[in-house]
Amino acid sequence: MSVAKVIEIISTSKVSFDDAVKRGVARAADTISDVSAAWVKDQSVSVSDGKITEYRVVLKVTFV
Repeated sequence: MSVAKVIEIISTSKVSFDDAVKRGVARAADTISDVSAAWVKDQSVSVSDGKITEYRVVLKVTFV
């Protein structure tokens, strides 16, 4: 029987939500062994002068 652990991280990007997810997963994989899954719990944007300045995602990352 295996046990998985789940952590929550926040990742940002100036480009897109997709880029924020990729950056978050890559960063988690740099410091955690055996990352097996990730899902987006929440997403939001920062806005300045009516324009999106930052994409933000909250990720749940699973590893064994």
